[in-house]
Amino acid sequence: MPDQPLHQSLQELSAAFTTTLRARSEEELARPSRAAAWTVHELLLHQLLDARRALVALASPAGPDDGPPDVDAATYWRAFHPEEGDGGAAHARWVVRAAAAYDDGASLLEDWEETSGAAARAAAAADPDALVTTQGHVLTVRDLVSTLVVEGTVHLLDAWGEPPAAALDHTLAVLERIHGGPLPPAAGPVEQVLQATGRAPSDHTAYPLLG
Repeated sequence: MPDQPLHQSLQELSAAFTTTLRARSEEELARPSRAAAWTVHELLLHQLLDARRALVALASPAGPDDGPPDVDAATYWRAFHPEEGDGGAAHARWVVRAAAAYDDGASLLEDWEETSGAAARAAAAADPDALVTTQGHVLTVRDLVSTLVVEGTVHLLDAWGEPPAAALDHTLAVLERIHGGPLPPAAGPVEQVLQATGRAPSDHTAYPLLG
């Protein structure tokens, strides 16, 4: 059976986020997520920002001066060094303030559903081999969408949700590429992702794999 197109996995993730969080009360959205800096509500704001970035990237074709791709679906993650600078603390604080500007979870969820849906449709319409720019890098649309699927999968787990199977499988495949081989055995694929990304305890010296 052929692999599911990545843009379809992105669309399924968008819908899964919406369905999962729509079922939560305001009190549940205010509870901590697995991402230590944020509640579930704040985490959704972070995801909304990523959906907006995806739309910008998909409308930002690489020009002749941008050069060939400098990252792919795996090496993209090596560019992040949380141990440098403030470790992302300023961004984390900004997300908290921005999320607080929404009156309730429903209004934030509405923005998320509209924006993430548009990003998934734009990804489906784009040439997967076209080059785009994002965050100072050049990469193919296919690899951009892969990064969005991986981040969305991990953050849906952070929100105590259950990612679609195809997105989870793709995330594991990317983590194995970063690791350079099969991931150590765990209780199941979800636990493997949680351990590999530092969400669950592990004594593996290479973890977390995503910088």
